[in-house]
Amino acid sequence: MVQVRREPLADQAAELLLTRIRSGEWKLGEKLPGETTLAPQLGVGRSTVREAIRQLAGRGVLATRQGAGVFVTALDAPEDWNTVLRRVGIVAVIEARLAIETEAAALAAERRTPAELRTIRRAPKQRTGHRADTDTDSDTEQHVDADTAFHRSVLVAAHNAILTELFDDFTPHSRRAMIDMLRLGESDPELDHDLHVRLVEAVADRDGAAAAELSRNHLLVMKERLA
Repeated sequence: MVQVRREPLADQAAELLLTRIRSGEWKLGEKLPGETTLAPQLGVGRSTVREAIRQLAGRGVLATRQGAGVFVTALDAPEDWNTVLRRVGIVAVIEARLAIETEAAALAAERRTPAELRTIRRAPKQRTGHRADTDTDSDTEQHVDADTAFHRSVLVAAHNAILTELFDDFTPHSRRAMIDMLRLGESDPELDHDLHVRLVEAVADRDGAAAAELSRNHLLVMKERLA
């Protein structure tokens, strides 16, 4: 019998239960033993077992059904989103952006309002206000921030809150890599600007296929540079 030896007890008990679930001791949809059985197995009190179950329920692994018991609803707990983003490399982030922004560009061409189009049109001019190939750190950072604002304006015009939130989650992790890339001179400012201008026109013309392709090409170039 495995005993919990370190504090906090509830966290340790939750991890022990999760380990047993991962090992296949309980199948998906199966009911867990009661607190009176689990408590001595884990070497903790019943209140600690209840807290451990609450933790795993919050992580989507267990579900308590009133009058029926506690059931397994997932065979593992997904990592926290920010933990995943810290662990993966920047290329994985760019690949995820490819999936998000390619579809968002097509949707933006279909759904953008006149006001959103005006915001999108202004963005490339703001990008060129800070040269990407400058030796000035602040200008490089402001260029990256202006570039991010441009891409976000396209996301907003897609009218899909999930895509926008995913983009916002990626932003802090891609920003540093973009700044480093530009400082190393791994960019073609003229080509980069041309792709952005063409993307704006595709959105303006409501050409979803062209907008998606231009967004994809831009991010593929970025991926190749970062790789």
